[in-house]
Amino acid sequence: QVQLVESGGGLVQAGGSLRLSCAASIRTPRTYAMGWFRQAPGKEREFVAAISWSGGTTNYADSVKGRFTISRVNAKNTENTVYLQMNNPKPDDTAVYYCAAAQNVAVVSTTPGIWGQGTQVTVSS
Repeated sequence: QVQLVESGGGLVQAGGSLRLSCAASIRTPRTYAMGWFRQAPGKEREFVAAISWSGGTTNYADSVKGRFTISRVNAKNTENTVYLQMNNPKPDDTAVYYCAAAQNVAVVSTTPGIWGQGTQVTVSS
């Protein structure tokens, strides 16, 4: 019912900036909270940030607070885009970043169930 496609990954220097995008195509119109997770080599997938349908509620992992910002644009009920602005990235932020969707912020921050294919972000020192 929901297809998520990430873009914007690549190589960035530490201290620079990068913006990830996730385009959500929703076949059955309904409201979805959306979020970002990441997985580094040899590590488990971890939560990064989440945002409610209205954008009024956001949630961040402690490791990215003050550096990353999540936002969204709801063009229609069937077409949403969520962004992850990465400022001052660090080499430890290197990972595959995945977009996720669920019915509310609490669920999308923990067990979203709907995933994109991922986009690689590499931060050089």
